[in-house]
Amino acid sequence: MKDLGKLRFFLGIEFVRSKAGILMNQRKYALDLIANPGLGGAKPVFTPLECNQRLTTTDFEEDILCTNDAIGATVNDSMLLDPESYKALRVIKYVKNTPGLGLLMSSHQSDNLVAFCDSDWASCPQSRKFVTDYLVKIGNSLTSWKSKKQTTVSRSSVEAEFRSMASTVA
Repeated sequence: MKDLGKLRFFLGIEFVRSKAGILMNQRKYALDLIANPGLGGAKPVFTPLECNQRLTTTDFEEDILCTNDAIGATVNDSMLLDPESYKALRVIKYVKNTPGLGLLMSSHQSDNLVAFCDSDWASCPQSRKFVTDYLVKIGNSLTSWKSKKQTTVSRSSVEAEFRSMASTVA
């Protein structure tokens, strides 16, 4: 086994140490994402989606391959043909505004483990399935979060909340 020194990069995540703690971010990946499709001169936006925009499965009936090359080809075209391209470009413009944001694991915090969960019973009008959300914090640092449409239909809001709690602790 070989000691590689202090951790700086791991799986595309940059680790920056300071007196405040350890900051984990994907700044290099974000800058590469902006540079590849040629969006260096694009005006940044402050939100990843437009306010009050609802996404439904009918917006994405066909599988869309959204890679840097596909976005780059879209940017180089004189016209954006589909609304999904606008949405993908808006997310990249948002990332341009916030490339260095990350998670701070504070060195001055307690080791309390706190978890929050919620469910939105029958939120999908097509399938009546619920969406479960959770987040887990150690001290004041967010360590895990998830938002997912469940695979089963719950018969009541209590069952949906129970399933949400179960997925939080699993």
